[in-house]
Amino acid sequence: MLSENKVKPILACGLTRKNKSGFTLVELLIVMVILGLLASLVAPKMFGKIGSSKQGTAKTQMELFSTSLDMYRLDLGNYPATLDELRSSDKANWQGPYLPKDIPNDPWGNSYIYKFPGDNGEYDLISYGSDGKEGGTDEASDISY
Repeated sequence: MLSENKVKPILACGLTRKNKSGFTLVELLIVMVILGLLASLVAPKMFGKIGSSKQGTAKTQMELFSTSLDMYRLDLGNYPATLDELRSSDKANWQGPYLPKDIPNDPWGNSYIYKFPGDNGEYDLISYGSDGKEGGTDEASDISY
């Protein structure tokens, strides 16, 4: 016959459940140190991608503008004087709007620069990058299309 005494489960570290009611401060500190180390390794790589993703967004938006400008030129025979003419115009043969929404700012909140006639082609589309000024390096470098 078995005794009616309750058997306490023994944990891997040799302690019974009665003595192990939660995590100790040392265990919590070890977990926090490990999470801190992981964050310090991963965070710089992730934050480094933000700048390049903004540059990619600017390039993609300028490609959309370029397509809209080309459609405008096909309909009217010439490129517009300003990007605003892609949204509304009173010119004959205008079949727009050529952009589905208002003209957005670049990913850094600055206006895109549109030059017609352009210095490097029929027109120039430029974003001055994060600093909003001509020139610069890395995330502040100019993006042109």
